[in-house]
Amino acid sequence: MKIALITDAWVPQVNGVVRTLQTVTEALMCRGHKVMTVSPDQFRSVPCPTYPEIRLSFAGQRRIARQLDAFSPDAIHIATEGPLGLAARRYCVKNGKPFTTAYHTQFPDYLARRTKLPASVFWPYIRWFHRPSAGIMVATETVRRQLREQGLTQLRHWSRGVDLATFRPDVAPPDLFFELPRPIQIYVGRVAVEKNVEAFLSNSHPGSKVVVGDGPALTRLRHEFPEAYFLGKQSGAALAACYAGADVFVFPSRTDTFGLVMIEALACGTPVAAYPVTGPLDVLDARSGAMDERLEQAIARALQCDREDCLAHGQRFSWDASTDQFLAALEPEISEPTLSAMTWAALAE
Repeated sequence: MKIALITDAWVPQVNGVVRTLQTVTEALMCRGHKVMTVSPDQFRSVPCPTYPEIRLSFAGQRRIARQLDAFSPDAIHIATEGPLGLAARRYCVKNGKPFTTAYHTQFPDYLARRTKLPASVFWPYIRWFHRPSAGIMVATETVRRQLREQGLTQLRHWSRGVDLATFRPDVAPPDLFFELPRPIQIYVGRVAVEKNVEAFLSNSHPGSKVVVGDGPALTRLRHEFPEAYFLGKQSGAALAACYAGADVFVFPSRTDTFGLVMIEALACGTPVAAYPVTGPLDVLDARSGAMDERLEQAIARALQCDREDCLAHGQRFSWDASTDQFLAALEPEISEPTLSAMTWAALAE
């Protein structure tokens, strides 16, 4: 199958969306599928206001149309709601091309945190963007219910996976960890306002707090929490060592739809403490972690979890299964489209 993937999230960004798209793309090509990626590195771009690591692309519909026409894909998947995704959506609607989308990020909540406006301001755009999609890929049942409440019902399951060859419990911890007071609490991910890292760093549970990652809030948080340990961006075996050497992984975000880092931690045998929100509610069970509106309580209970139970739960997630789900959720192009271009345009209004 020839698959066109349009995404505003791509390298050098480091986040769960990029890792998911990269990993599934590689798996698809290993299976013999042809994948054309339309991504920000192919266009002129500008830094996103308040978040310069994210680039906003200048992409005209004509250029994307030429790329898609030349590739002649069997299926088109629009992964994000940014400028590239918007241009590809317009192309598909105008030409009556079926396409699928994905809801990777709690976009309204994300923007609300950055703009101080209510999330309700941004939901009309989300509804408009996804309405003509033949299928919206979602990772969890909680997100499925949320989108149904917004009138988006064409939902298809697409979960996430973990590299079990890299993330495992027998990796030696970093040397630093042998010197730190226990329990070692670790956060891994973007150091940005929407990730709520301050809640992790300010929790009163005793022990050491370690932050692994980079982002626009890093300098400020280093200054505000000098007692914490900031290890910067890590990957591969070095990242696995951080997970495996910690006593508890703390996931303070309230805006993620899944939380790939949680299953990476579990695959290393490390329990997870989180708020009872979208993502943790779907990923965790009573044996692999704890959720509470008081993060200190969640941490205390998570520390009581059996690491073997955490490992068993984390090993349930695989990228092979995720790739199977992605393929099953695609909407292949057909010779006689079920909906005419005029009908698709009407749906997009």
